[in-house]
Amino acid sequence: MDSSRSPVLRLVPVHDLALAVWDWPGNNPPILFAHATGFHGRIWDQIIRQFPRRRAVAIEARGHGRSAKPAPPYHWPAFGADLSALADALGITAAFGVGHSMGGHAVARAAVLRPETFQSLLLIDPTIFPRAIYGQPPLDGSFTLRRKNMFASAEEMIHRFHKRDPFVRWKPAILRDYCNYGLLPAEGHWTLACPPAVEASIYHNSTAPEADIHAELARLNQPVIVMRAATIRKPGVLDLGASPTDPALASAIPHAREIVLEGVSHYIPMECPDRVTEVLHETGPGRD
Repeated sequence: MDSSRSPVLRLVPVHDLALAVWDWPGNNPPILFAHATGFHGRIWDQIIRQFPRRRAVAIEARGHGRSAKPAPPYHWPAFGADLSALADALGITAAFGVGHSMGGHAVARAAVLRPETFQSLLLIDPTIFPRAIYGQPPLDGSFTLRRKNMFASAEEMIHRFHKRDPFVRWKPAILRDYCNYGLLPAEGHWTLACPPAVEASIYHNSTAPEADIHAELARLNQPVIVMRAATIRKPGVLDLGASPTDPALASAIPHAREIVLEGVSHYIPMECPDRVTEVLHETGPGRD
């Protein structure tokens, strides 16, 4: 594993916003990573380091990380449109797309909007609900508004989280990356790089009719792997540890296959990054 390679942080103008991209040098075509709600681009560091010769591009969605943070509300179609426009601005084609949770939703939508962006997709527990969920009352994400938003340091954040669910099951290096890059400097302290109000708005709008991309999935021509946790989220309950993914999702995509993982939570890349790496190696990025 190459621990010396470092990414370049780029700020790319997209839809009147400056969106952050962590660009790791290497061979094209790249692996393009899209993170979950509340996370950031550096959450993928430990997986990216398993591909030392491959270019990797890890985006930070609007409202997250070093990207611009417009005031809520946050609507789901924007994330796929942003990702498509970012890929266009960076001239990315034939990438291996990897998206977790909200990022999986964004990658799938971006693949429809700009098909040349991706040659294959790995959707890791994507937030693509069963169709019956859309149009139902919003999920209650108000608990996010009570999150601790100020820390003295990343070390304080690590100490606070490392024995708590779900972080206790994460690989320690990934928890450290989550905390080290999940804070932004403020006056005399550090604040969450994804403000709680942004996270709450994303959850609130996740069941809106406009977030339903099932009709678009039939237009995906790339090979797709849907990797999901076996434990399914109950309708109407915002259980962040259970899978939000429609169990029939793979069957709705023309060239898709499914990998169901027992004994893991929704946080698959944080709990078993080696499994994600293994699947990526099987699909092509490891063959330089």
